[in-house]
Amino acid sequence: EANLEKAGLELETEDNDSKDQKTYFLKIHVPWDILATYADVLKVKVPFKESDVPHGQDVPLEWLSHPFRLPDHVMHPQSDYFTYPFDKNKMDFFLINDKDTFFPPSTRNRIVFYILARCPYFKEGRKDKDKTGIKRLLSNGTYTAAFPLHDCRYWKRARNAECESERFNLYKHWARFLWFYKEQPKYYGEKIGIYFAWLGFYTEMLFFAAVMGFICFTYGLLSYDVNMSSKEICDADIGGSILMCPLCDKKCPFWNNPICLIMRGTVFFAIFMGIWVTLFLEFWKRRQARLEYEWDLVDFEEEQQQLQIRPEFENRCTNRRLNRITQVLCCLHSNDVHEMLVQFDNNFIPNCSIIFIDDIKWQ
Repeated sequence: EANLEKAGLELETEDNDSKDQKTYFLKIHVPWDILATYADVLKVKVPFKESDVPHGQDVPLEWLSHPFRLPDHVMHPQSDYFTYPFDKNKMDFFLINDKDTFFPPSTRNRIVFYILARCPYFKEGRKDKDKTGIKRLLSNGTYTAAFPLHDCRYWKRARNAECESERFNLYKHWARFLWFYKEQPKYYGEKIGIYFAWLGFYTEMLFFAAVMGFICFTYGLLSYDVNMSSKEICDADIGGSILMCPLCDKKCPFWNNPICLIMRGTVFFAIFMGIWVTLFLEFWKRRQARLEYEWDLVDFEEEQQQLQIRPEFENRCTNRRLNRITQVLCCLHSNDVHEMLVQFDNNFIPNCSIIFIDDIKWQ
């Protein structure tokens, strides 16, 4: 906790005045200077100018999707902004109207977890690199849990009017069985949002495949009486008397083919599904690119890769190497350096020996 305070965090301890009379709580508050510093380190994208890009024309029959959307008083529409990685030295260029609400709760939680995952918990004068991060404290039982706090209670409206609970609005207008047809809101973040966007798009595209399959199936049933090839193959005296192989090796007996049904539209439906798969992939690429632009997720994978580097690995890395492709300094473990030297010995020295031997033979 002393190291957390040195990192600039503000700590508030709650005693064991809880339901079980045993649990202590440690609340962490992040001041503005620390938020700005680590937002600069993590290159968090923040708005710097309101978007002046005109919106496209209204989509035809867009009114059909209105019943599936949450009302505006539940999910307040947000303005579009141009964003740029935060720079602490250029804060005047960003739209900082209120420092308390400039960084959303998700960004605050991300910064706090970044600090907790890399904060050491050994005493001064000691260099125990393994004693780092909240995950090790959770694994050895020092702390029982670490989690971000939600806003006010969700099952009923808060008494304090200033405590606006988005969870309450979601619980009332979306998380109900009768509201199953409503669109997925923004509550679960980018990863889950992309998943539901893909699932919704996949369901929409399956509608066309289901309609075409139903048409082919209906056409096959209606044309069964005039389909002579189907009658000859599926007749009880011809195709129905064919002896079929058992379904398993030992206990399953041989059996006759009692039922057979051949549809004329099967080949056409197979061709249609091949075209459908190609169109599905191409249209999903377009939808994904549009969502990346609308949700500001163009560099989302690079930001996630930066957060996924384990602090234990960073502490053991004493060398860094410039990536020739991304032009970014990457951590290079000592074992990686040893492997590079071994590869150099295995590749360079034998080649030199071969050149030297060939040179002696030539002389």
